[in-house]
Amino acid sequence: MTWLIWRQHRTEVCVLGVLAGLFGAVLLVLGTQAHDLFPGGPATCAGEAGATDACTAAFRRLDDRYGFVENLLAAFYVVPVVIGAFLGAPLLARELEDGTWQLAWTQAVPRMRWLTAKLVALAGVTAALTGAFTAVLTWFRQPFDAWEGRFQYDSFDLQGLVPVAYALFAFGVATAAGALLRRSLPAFGVAFGAFLAARMGVALLARPSYATPLTALEPIPTAGAKERGPGFADWTVEQGYADAAGRRVSSAEYHDLEAAADRAGTPLGQFLHAQGFQRVRVHHPADRFWTFQLIETALFVTVAAVLIGVVVWRVRRRIL
Repeated sequence: MTWLIWRQHRTEVCVLGVLAGLFGAVLLVLGTQAHDLFPGGPATCAGEAGATDACTAAFRRLDDRYGFVENLLAAFYVVPVVIGAFLGAPLLARELEDGTWQLAWTQAVPRMRWLTAKLVALAGVTAALTGAFTAVLTWFRQPFDAWEGRFQYDSFDLQGLVPVAYALFAFGVATAAGALLRRSLPAFGVAFGAFLAARMGVALLARPSYATPLTALEPIPTAGAKERGPGFADWTVEQGYADAAGRRVSSAEYHDLEAAADRAGTPLGQFLHAQGFQRVRVHHPADRFWTFQLIETALFVTVAAVLIGVVVWRVRRRIL
């Protein structure tokens, strides 16, 4: 079975392996150069330690030289779906397209063993390729994460466990679509569209609700005060202003305060600070990163398992 699976899917595995290897090699080269901008390593400038002049200068050089790479990497959240769908779409669809399923299911190997072997092998390759690529990408992003934190949308979706979960989700959708549509290319398209819809829906609607956000009242920094401080790496869901009693300031009241600051000839921040106003920040603290990762991973892996269960049921019942 192993030899047969390799013969059937070696093209997809080799293409994905070469592409992931090339991208990984480029990231290793660029990442080494980016890490060298921090003499003690990026970790020495993480958190409040990054407010020093030396770290600020290093972060500025990082943004000037490699900021464009970080922007490009924001699009790499589609890599898991490409890997998962590219391997999942032909798993059943190719057999159905070519009619070889009739031969495969009449051999000495039972069809459920045949299906299980293919699912385990290709899902394993999907997870391995995605995991290896994610590890390199996570290492590359360390200097950027030291400055921005890991809760940003272009960081959270590229690190930790969720890329592997995305890939397995795409694999499950593509496999199920291939069993229903009997064509590899349409199955790939369905998986890609389903992933984008699910990812956007989860990121915008579900993820903020994984836990109850915290509300913090913070002093408004005056001119010359350090902007970087506790909570810089948190995920800020909402922010605004409150008066000295803690009452939230409406948009109309905020515009009135801006006008009053202009009439007084005083910078807005200094004016609000003098009046006793505070900043209101509704946020998820940075230490919830792995909790959110585990929740989202469980969500996508569960859906993938359900889809694979449907495929197994259909093959068992021969409803193809």
